[in-house]
Amino acid sequence: MERVDALVVGAGPAGSTVAYGLASRGHDVLVVEEHGRVGHPVQCAGLVSQRVLDLAGSRSMVLGAVAGATVFGPSLGSVSFAADGPRAFVIDRAGLDVYLAERAAKAGARFRTGLRFDRAERPPEGPVRAELTDESGRRVEIEARLLIGADGVASAVARAVRLRRPVEVLPAFEAEIPRSPGDAGQVEVYLGNELAPGLFGWWIPDGAGGARVGVAASAGPVSARTYYERLSHQVERRFGVRLPGPTALLVSGIPIGTVPHTSTDRALLVGDAAAQVKPLSGGGIFTGMRCAEIAAGVADRGLRSGNLSAEALAEYDRAWRAELGEEFREAMFLRRLFTRLSDRDLDQVVAALQGAELKASIVAFGDIDFPSHVARQLLRQSPSLVRLFPKAVSAWLGGGPALAPDLDPGRRRTAQ
Repeated sequence: MERVDALVVGAGPAGSTVAYGLASRGHDVLVVEEHGRVGHPVQCAGLVSQRVLDLAGSRSMVLGAVAGATVFGPSLGSVSFAADGPRAFVIDRAGLDVYLAERAAKAGARFRTGLRFDRAERPPEGPVRAELTDESGRRVEIEARLLIGADGVASAVARAVRLRRPVEVLPAFEAEIPRSPGDAGQVEVYLGNELAPGLFGWWIPDGAGGARVGVAASAGPVSARTYYERLSHQVERRFGVRLPGPTALLVSGIPIGTVPHTSTDRALLVGDAAAQVKPLSGGGIFTGMRCAEIAAGVADRGLRSGNLSAEALAEYDRAWRAELGEEFREAMFLRRLFTRLSDRDLDQVVAALQGAELKASIVAFGDIDFPSHVARQLLRQSPSLVRLFPKAVSAWLGGGPALAPDLDPGRRRTAQ
């Protein structure tokens, strides 16, 4: 039976980042990936901040820069924002995964693809015993001092070590189209309860003349693909042309909510497996990679000291929540407000944002990794926005983020 210091399940950005952190500190790290190739299938739209490039230490995967955005309400009323320079970057999403895996491999981590994690046993003492299955159906057993789950929203590691899952998973559907009539430097966001209840639709230029068109919405009787088809019609109305057929499709799930614990005895979770995803946007590359860095530091100390108990690894929970927890709480509060808005309300929000002063604040305070910062600023400036939820918003602005988890989601308003 093979024995390693750390077994990382999942070779996405979070998994390869934690593997790099541990391997570069001298630990024996094995990364297993269920799929036959690292980076495939692609798991998200690939719009990131400069922070992601800094964490990766490379710009090799950048395809283009985005300096502005246009937000459309259900009635196609819109508001646009433009900055003086790049505010986000469109990346080769598979290329990011491959780059991070190669970086980890150069540091000493080993990778195996086509290997599915099935279960794990954690005896009272000693290493974790993981059972996996290769592409031929053969069972593979690996002993690891530490098990790290970076295996996404449906994490098998989370189930195996009995860590609770996110409270909500949003189905997402995206298509890559080869030619686009839109602005190559602008992202477009589409709001509406008939189009994307619970989140939004998007149009992202791909840096090569095409675009990524997708939608994520609350789970229900309507499929994500149906919402995507509605979005396609909306985009065609926007541009006044028929969109070409897609060259690739992406189907995924986005975890929204918080997991009470992301570590336990001899095991921890990172990235989507730990629901380290921004509730307002569904993005998780930056948050997953940053939490993976924190996890590597805590795991290194545990491996060196020989103390990988739940109590010792709880330092990881405390550290990442100290850095990102407040943003997650505030963003979750704002998302609960957002899901209560009717289509009429959403049109009113878009209209309210058209004022020059609010647009200037969005450009000045906008940050795709910390969206609650600009939201708080806008609500302070705009009485018309506060009037949508006067009591809840006033309490939040006056009492701080501690109130955020206490707001009951309530029932979403219907279009009026």
